Amino acid sequence: MSQKIEIRCSEIIRLDDFLRKYFESNMQSLLDNAGKNDFELSNGKIRRFIISGSVSVNKKQIRRPAFELRGNSFISFDYDQDKFFYEKQPDDIKFEVSDKDILFEDENLIFVNKPSSFPVEQTITGNRDNLHDSVVKYLWNRNQSLRNPPYVGIVHRLDRETSGVILFTKTRAINKDIHDLFENHSFEKEYYAVVRQNNKIKVGDNFTVENYIGRVSKKTQAGKWGSVSEQNGGQYAKTEFRVLENCKINGANCLVVCCKLFTGRTHQIRVHLSGLGLPIVGDELYGGFKSNRMMLHAYKLSFIHPITKKELVIISKCPFYEKK
Repeated sequence: MSQKIEIRCSEIIRLDDFLRKYFESNMQSLLDNAGKNDFELSNGKIRRFIISGSVSVNKKQIRRPAFELRGNSFISFDYDQDKFFYEKQPDDIKFEVSDKDILFEDENLIFVNKPSSFPVEQTITGNRDNLHDSVVKYLWNRNQSLRNPPYVGIVHRLDRETSGVILFTKTRAINKDIHDLFENHSFEKEYYAVVRQNNKIKVGDNFTVENYIGRVSKKTQAGKWGSVSEQNGGQYAKTEFRVLENCKINGANCLVVCCKLFTGRTHQIRVHLSGLGLPIVGDELYGGFKSNRMMLHAYKLSFIHPITKKELVIISKCPFYEKK
């Protein structure tokens, strides 16, 4: 049964941060009411909750997690405990960051080679291993004279199933510069993917997909995105693709594709390829056949460093394709 929860906020804070604080302070009572002992509630879950349209600020629906509450704000949201606490938890690999996983590091930034089947984010209940916490532990072990854990900021994300380059910040001072670079699409992002070839679908060696993407699954189901009109809340998305070679996997004809992102929407590459009838191998959510992993890898991240003003090109070797 759904109920409306109403809260007043008297501080200046982002909407997602405010809701995270609310759930942190009320988690035990929410769990008790739902008859649960524990629950892995990720920061991404809070963002999806906001994006779904469940939250209003001063009686106006807000779908932007970064929306800034200006103080003396009235927040309300529809809360259905059965839907809210539904979360299928996949089996994560065991992983700890070590020296070999660091692709580049300076005083402000650290680039890590993320494995597949491992989540990026920390969780509110704190029981699920994740890459962010592993980076904090790695940096702290290197400098055990620190009394408190070192700062590690999350500035972008990769899906749990995706491997490759991911950036964390080491100082709060650089966060705005990095955020602005992402907002202005100043990062060049390239991925490799292996897709199942569809003989009924003819694509050239180079092709581009531009459309609007939004959530198409129910809130009680695994998050699935697809083509949604701008009028219905879809966000503009653009990806360029280049076919690199043909290959066979488990007897199936496949293509290795280079994917260049111009926007950073949830599941963007997965949605664009599956929409063409070319699902990624291992991506069962979007129609790909089962594999030991999803064959999507963040190969390259390049940009102008906001401090040094020099170009940085960070590359992660792809585990399933070697560039010729």
